[in-house]
Amino acid sequence: MSASAQLLIVAVVMLAVMTAGWAWQRRSRNAGIVDALWAGGLGAAAIFIAVTGQGAGAPRLALACLAGAWALRLAVHIAARLPAGEDGRYRYLRAHWQGHQGKFLGLFLAQALLVVIFSLPFAAVAANPAPAMAGTIGVAVLIWLVAVVGEGVADRQLAAHRADPAMRGRTCRRGLWRYSRHPNYFFEWLHWFVYPVLALGSPLDWLAWSGPVLMYVFLNWLSGIPYTEAQALRSRGEDYRDYQRRTPRFFPGPPKASSRTTETL
Repeated sequence: MSASAQLLIVAVVMLAVMTAGWAWQRRSRNAGIVDALWAGGLGAAAIFIAVTGQGAGAPRLALACLAGAWALRLAVHIAARLPAGEDGRYRYLRAHWQGHQGKFLGLFLAQALLVVIFSLPFAAVAANPAPAMAGTIGVAVLIWLVAVVGEGVADRQLAAHRADPAMRGRTCRRGLWRYSRHPNYFFEWLHWFVYPVLALGSPLDWLAWSGPVLMYVFLNWLSGIPYTEAQALRSRGEDYRDYQRRTPRFFPGPPKASSRTTETL
């Protein structure tokens, strides 16, 4: 199947999935489902594109396994938070939009479009006619392991912080969060370098670079860090401003000295 046909099918399916998700949030008043559907949709798209691709078998198998496992972990992690109630970012939008369901529908449909856009690297890998060398697969797996393990560790450290009653209202500075304000986002971005490696030799290899480039743009300036930090400032105020002053924004690095007492591992 051609890449254009694959992406068209992904678009149609995701429009239906996100419309159903919008209907679910309308009843439950929890728009966080959109993030779980985005992650799950990307995993399903990767597997579908790998199965129906016209390239060599090894890159397509690696695509299905690595992208599918990454997306499954992320979707399960996000879905597990849904019973705790709507994320603060979406509560703010619900209040700001005064519950306007047309705007929420637009939000969900925009995420369907983003699944298609972020499936471009998958299409590049699935069209790769070059049998992947063991070294190429090994590099891709190594990047994947560092990214997925790093994101998983960051998620668990943040969950442990939130579960600690003594830390209520305070910013997480545990583990990886001491060295980056958004280590989960950093490792999610790192994961997208898997696909340019797997696409080496593909006639569409340039498309694979859209993953890390676009993810960096979205995380840093559009839908990731700006919204997360705005919510953190609303909920934690001066404590988070101090964290901003002393902790690198995205790329991990040593924290700056501060006179405030901070918690460490």
